[in-house]
Amino acid sequence: MSRPLAATLVHSPTIRPLVVRFGSMGDMVISLSLIHALHKRFGAPVDVISSGSWTRPLLESQPGVGHLYLIRSRKTPYAFSPEQWQLVNTLRERGASPTWICDANDKCRWLIARAGIPDSHIADIRSLTPIDREHAVDQWLRFAAASPAVLKSPVGPVSKLPVPPLNIPDAWRSDLDQWLRKQNLLGRPLVLIQAGNRRTMKWARPRKRASNTKYWPEQRWAEVIDWIAASRPDAAILLAGVPQESALNREILDLTTARNALNVAGDLPIHRLLALQERAIGMVSVDTGPAHSAAALGCPLVVLFGTASLDLYAPRSRSGAVICLRELDRGTPSMMAISADQVIDAWKNVQDRDWGQVTERLQMRA
Repeated sequence: MSRPLAATLVHSPTIRPLVVRFGSMGDMVISLSLIHALHKRFGAPVDVISSGSWTRPLLESQPGVGHLYLIRSRKTPYAFSPEQWQLVNTLRERGASPTWICDANDKCRWLIARAGIPDSHIADIRSLTPIDREHAVDQWLRFAAASPAVLKSPVGPVSKLPVPPLNIPDAWRSDLDQWLRKQNLLGRPLVLIQAGNRRTMKWARPRKRASNTKYWPEQRWAEVIDWIAASRPDAAILLAGVPQESALNREILDLTTARNALNVAGDLPIHRLLALQERAIGMVSVDTGPAHSAAALGCPLVVLFGTASLDLYAPRSRSGAVICLRELDRGTPSMMAISADQVIDAWKNVQDRDWGQVTERLQMRA
């Protein structure tokens, strides 16, 4: 006689949780907290449904990540999306397991139901009671402790790691060494600049527009770069980004006098970017995905914020070496209200402060 499904799920050591998370790079870095917590709770790899060309290289080398089921878009009508058909078929063959749906989107729930995963197996983020001013990492840790109805008893402890756990494989470090050697940069201190983001680089739209809350003027970037270059002539200042951000970086460099600044946008696949962030002496960035990975890797960081919530999205770091800047323009948060001098002062602080005690405190919490 077979055991009830609930008992099988609770006691089986081979249970593989399923996470459904569609989001930007920063969203996926933060969601590593959820994946890590579920991996610790169940003692098994966590399978992930997501999208994005960078999602596989970001997640596939992270401890606790199991199978990745990637589609280009969940928004495409199902009738016109062979990828969604394949996903549904694959999930049916995989079988039902406890599933955490992280997106407040009816299409995600619809796809999961079509794949034969019943409501009893689902924890939906929309059912999690909101907590005022709660950080996204803490929210995911609470969500990892939530249980679908099919789980009748606790499965294991839930991680309380306050920082997204981001792992850099040795192969990524070796690739970085080879790349730095080709650029004649091996052994030099590295400073990273992330001026662009997906919103700024939208095609056929001016960067400086009211709807772009993550734009900071090129001239101010140039002032910051010139100051860092003068204060650290031994360092290489690397303007990072995807290929579409290369033009923005060139325009910024045209306004600088720095001779030790380079545009490397388009030459940084995600594994190389993360290895660079692990090694860099610091980074200045707008509020965008690479800021979250830099913080998680302990890179001293200055982040310029616009309208996004600091309570929810301030990058988390084990070292605590993160300074977030925000200013108001006529009572409204605006990145444009941040001056170059404020960024330079924050850079000085993030470079000069002793973060050792903060590091020890966070490690104890973990």
